[in-house]
Amino acid sequence: MRVLLLGHGRMGRLVEGLAPEYDVTIAGVIRRADAEHALTSGDLGNADVAIDFSLADAVPRNLPLLARRGINVVLGTTGWSTHEAELREVVSASNIGVLAAANFSLGMNLFQLVVEEAGRKFAQHRSYGAWIHEWHHATKKDAPSGTALQLEAGMRRAGYAAPIGVSSTRAGSIPGTHQVGFDGPADTVTLTHTVRDRAVFARGALEAARWLKGKRGWFTIRDMLVGQGG
Repeated sequence: MRVLLLGHGRMGRLVEGLAPEYDVTIAGVIRRADAEHALTSGDLGNADVAIDFSLADAVPRNLPLLARRGINVVLGTTGWSTHEAELREVVSASNIGVLAAANFSLGMNLFQLVVEEAGRKFAQHRSYGAWIHEWHHATKKDAPSGTALQLEAGMRRAGYAAPIGVSSTRAGSIPGTHQVGFDGPADTVTLTHTVRDRAVFARGALEAARWLKGKRGWFTIRDMLVGQGG
């Protein structure tokens, strides 16, 4: 399979380095400075799927251009969710496949299910308040993270209606930690997911690219996990 990389920062380089383990060839690398020209009329190396770990403000520009070229997209960038409705329309009209996820860690996506179930249980006990806090490296742009917002949305879907305090820390080189807590009059329950190696996101994105090849529509990582029997 041939993959086009959008963005060649820390995550893009990890994907490139791990690609041979997944029988993936890097068809090309698109950098921010020449993205529009390259995606409009450049040679994209017969790519089957693009993996986008660029910047949030580039996603609404780049995805329609990839759609015109008929290239499926794995979206690992966060911070673009206000444009999701219009991007879904682009995907529907162009008949490509997109898999978008705020976090490509398998452990985090299982953690999401645990958090939703906890939210469902604690929703029945009004004496407990809830919070979400996340820690990331100092260069991460969006705060709170897309994953924290995804956790909050999952708790809401599960029926947790009370306020949820969502906060962030940006410092040093922290790969990513998310903590969900419930605090009552005399005790506290905390659930924590910690990333020890950023390669977990690159591996998840490569798995997603393999799964997405040849598919049409808008998908989430849950769709991929169900498709794999997870």
